[in-house]
Amino acid sequence: MTTLVLLRHGATLLTPGRRISGSGGSNPGLSPAGRLQARATAEALARRGGIEAVVTSPMRRCRETAQAVAARLGLGLQVEQDLREADFGAWEGLTFAEVRERHPQDLDAWFASPDSPPTGTDETVRRVARRAAAVRDGLLARHAGGTVLVVSHVVPLRSLLRLALQAPPHSLFRMELAAASLSTVTYDGSGTATVQALNDTHHLDRPAQR
Repeated sequence: MTTLVLLRHGATLLTPGRRISGSGGSNPGLSPAGRLQARATAEALARRGGIEAVVTSPMRRCRETAQAVAARLGLGLQVEQDLREADFGAWEGLTFAEVRERHPQDLDAWFASPDSPPTGTDETVRRVARRAAAVRDGLLARHAGGTVLVVSHVVPLRSLLRLALQAPPHSLFRMELAAASLSTVTYDGSGTATVQALNDTHHLDRPAQR
């Protein structure tokens, strides 16, 4: 079995207000709360053991989260551009309630079809899923039989989980992935996936070592 441990980055200052933060926005780093989450996650993954590589989105919040874990595990970082978050265009920095007020038709279309992009961009959910799957395939080839930590964002990680479940595109909006949550997918030799864990945040209840 090859295992991908999927880690959503820790919280930023935009996270508590549930403001949209994609690859076309301000590229925030971790907030103080997010840095605490990253340290707690690093300790949990050190206790778990067995991780042989840490792969991350290039975006600041992911790199800071991944660096905390990699430093604790004594590993380097591999940056994968295709793990970046979706580009949300004119929706960047808004809440979904605000998007509903300003761009209702575009939002309805985005929820209805993986081929409908947010306002002001051409990046669709299907495109994000395609690039996330390409990263997945590369990791399965390079780390066969191993365990890899993948640090990314809501849309790429939900896409990997959806693909693992062979679920329809609209199921993307039926998953919760909290900041610094862990999900786990295993793949057998033929590439058949099994979701072992989803949105696990138990490690955040345990204080990180200083």
